[in-house]
Amino acid sequence: MKQGIHPEYHEKTVIKCACGSAFETGSTKEGLHVEICSQCHPFFTGKQKFVDTGGRVEKFRKKFGLKEDAAQ
Repeated sequence: MKQGIHPEYHEKTVIKCACGSAFETGSTKEGLHVEICSQCHPFFTGKQKFVDTGGRVEKFRKKFGLKEDAAQ
């Protein structure tokens, strides 16, 4: 292994989710903040959850001329 080219590895990195859950893992970063984890992701929970980040839904509706009540 060459010296000086590898990032520093942290054994106990805490990953915090927006839902409030946190867990430890190893990473090259000291702390991570994520928006969705396995405890709140619809694929793992089986619950549908709409996340509107930065007005993407409104932009899509405006682009295709859809009304808000037509989405249901």
